[in-house]
Amino acid sequence: MGKKLNIGLIGYGFMGRAHSNAYRKVNQFFDLGHEPVLKAVCARNEAKVRPFAEKWGWESVETDWRALVARDDIDVIDIGSPNNTHREITLAAAKAGKMILCEKPLAMSAAEGLEMTEAVEKAGVPNMVWFNYRRVPAIALAKQFVDEGRLGRVFHYRAKYLQDWTISPELPQGGEGLWRLDVDVAGSGVTGDLLAHSIDTAIWLIGGVDRVSAMTETFIKERAMQDDPGTVMPVGIDDACAFLARFKNGALATFESTRYARGRKNQNTFEVNGELGSLYFDLEDAHQLQYFDHRNDSQSRGWRTILVTDSDHPYMGHWWVPGCVIGYEHTFINALADFITGLDTGVPVRPNFRDALETQYVCDAVLESAKTETWKTVGA
Repeated sequence: MGKKLNIGLIGYGFMGRAHSNAYRKVNQFFDLGHEPVLKAVCARNEAKVRPFAEKWGWESVETDWRALVARDDIDVIDIGSPNNTHREITLAAAKAGKMILCEKPLAMSAAEGLEMTEAVEKAGVPNMVWFNYRRVPAIALAKQFVDEGRLGRVFHYRAKYLQDWTISPELPQGGEGLWRLDVDVAGSGVTGDLLAHSIDTAIWLIGGVDRVSAMTETFIKERAMQDDPGTVMPVGIDDACAFLARFKNGALATFESTRYARGRKNQNTFEVNGELGSLYFDLEDAHQLQYFDHRNDSQSRGWRTILVTDSDHPYMGHWWVPGCVIGYEHTFINALADFITGLDTGVPVRPNFRDALETQYVCDAVLESAKTETWKTVGA
């Protein structure tokens, strides 16, 4: 068994379950020098966090994250709570010398993200942001193909991230289950929640973004508050966002995201077009990567679909036999394995806070561009 790595998780919602599952499974599929121990889970609602702890096997419960950070028996603080809590917890955890894992988006704004990044770098603590889609084997294979030069010079990148769960005007905002609709808690709508994934993937695959021109829309202008149904408040988030981008390497891109694409539950796609070939990925067929190689002879040339399940495909050697697919939850296990491997080898894992800050700068530029209806240079 590896060295014990005592985890303190903050949050018990969607991401709390995904992270808890990763901690329980990672050593069963990866040979690692550290073994996570589910030491404590923290949330303000004790009546809900206690049964969560019992279900997932957490040893203890805290109801104040400050008490969790102060504990000497915690090595890693994992921030799975809403976006408006990330900054304060990160600053305290870094000051306490804890390793930090943080859900995306990194922060409510780039200014917050910069403060957080400088804090973890000053403290010298290992850190990672859970951009889990980098750990989809088909996306990791796309990264490998780009790095190998199979696409040649990249001309175009186009991404979509579509959902449909907020169309009803009867859906309230805020509260425990719907904080992503409350701008004071989430910071933004689809830009920070969905496009942050698309932007991170794009930067990882082909490089940094130089300029953007964006438009956003809020289709439902007012919603009742979930915790106070008699109160109706303006909606401050972006329900939909589309933007043009110029990458620093000269490539052109389009990004689109909405929660109003009826029938689309979690369609996250990208296509990359290069001088020598192209790639296409769709999260709704997550085990497949489509690839076109123009260097093939004209008789056989065409798009091919690669079933990314062979043992020499990224991550798949740790899972089942070829032909057996893995799913959403496995991306978090793969990400955790990479973080622990970084501890074992001394080679820091990516994406770290600095990488996530680069995405945050793009999100800020997108929102500012939509507000001013002008092109914005990222980071300016």
